[in-house]
Amino acid sequence: MTPRQSRFVDEYLCDLVATKAAIRAGYSPRRASEIGYQLLQKTTVQEAISKRMDARALRTGITQDKVLADLEAVKQSAMSMTTDKGGNVLMASHAVALRALELQGWHLGMWKDRPAGTDEVSIADAIRQRVAGKAAQEPSVLVSLVSAKAARIAEPATV
Repeated sequence: MTPRQSRFVDEYLCDLVATKAAIRAGYSPRRASEIGYQLLQKTTVQEAISKRMDARALRTGITQDKVLADLEAVKQSAMSMTTDKGGNVLMASHAVALRALELQGWHLGMWKDRPAGTDEVSIADAIRQRVAGKAAQEPSVLVSLVSAKAARIAEPATV
């Protein structure tokens, strides 16, 4: 591996964005996205990135399993029930619960990226719109809606 490729690996590990890493490593900004893509296809670069990521995971103790377990703990906490000043039982944090569910869905490959400029609504936006509509009706309906959806997390949402 060349010194510039090694620098690319260093820079790529900062933010996992190949184009920016190629520019910071000294490649031409005009061709950075193409060069970044090509570098990521090289076996030597892939192996270097993999080794460095594994070493970082050992050093920090942060693994995918730990991140997913922490994400689940955050989601469960956000979905816990709390009582407001009026005595109504509500979910602790809808926004946090939705974001945790969204991240878990991305990890499982449930969502597809939507090209910018299409009329399609993202999964997260569709959930937010539906929850906002239910919240305007009655808070207790919202809690039961989110609880019912959480029980069937592996099923794709229909809006």
